[in-house]
Amino acid sequence: MTASAEARDTALLAAQAAADKLATDVSIVDVSDRLAITDAFVLASAPNERQVQSIVDEVEERLRQHGIKPVRREGVNEARWVLLDFVDVVVHVQHAEERAYYALERLWKDCPTIPFVDRAQPATGQQTPTGNPPPDDTADDDHAAGDPSSDGETAGR
Repeated sequence: MTASAEARDTALLAAQAAADKLATDVSIVDVSDRLAITDAFVLASAPNERQVQSIVDEVEERLRQHGIKPVRREGVNEARWVLLDFVDVVVHVQHAEERAYYALERLWKDCPTIPFVDRAQPATGQQTPTGNPPPDDTADDDHAAGDPSSDGETAGR
C-alpha cells in the first residue's frame, strides 16, 4: 500500500511551504507500508532555532489555508526538532545538528520517497547558455528564431 493521494498532496504542500522558508534537505518519505498511524513524513532542516520556528509557522499557515490543522505539535518551545502531526502526514522540522544525529532518512531507508521539487528553484539543466529559462514554445519556434542550439537546420531550408 502507498500513501493516499490526499496524504501525498498534503505532504507536497507542506514540503513546498518549508522550502519557501528556506528549509534545506526537504524530503518526503512514504511510511504507509511500515506505520499504521500515518502515511508520510516530511523532513526539513534549518541551521538555527529561529529558522526552524519560521518554517514551522509557514507550514502550519499554508496547510491551514487549505483547511488542514495539526492535531498535535511537539518541540515548539525548544525549536530544535518540531513535529507537526496532521494525521496522514507528520512534518519533522529539525535543526541541522539533530537532522544529522538522528538521521531519519537512514532509519526509514527501506521506505520509498515521494518526489519533491522546489517550485521556487530553477530545474537543473533547464537554463539556456544565456542564463534565461528556455521558451515554452515548440521546437519549430527555435528554427524560426535562429537558435544556434537547434539541430543545425535553419529557417527557410
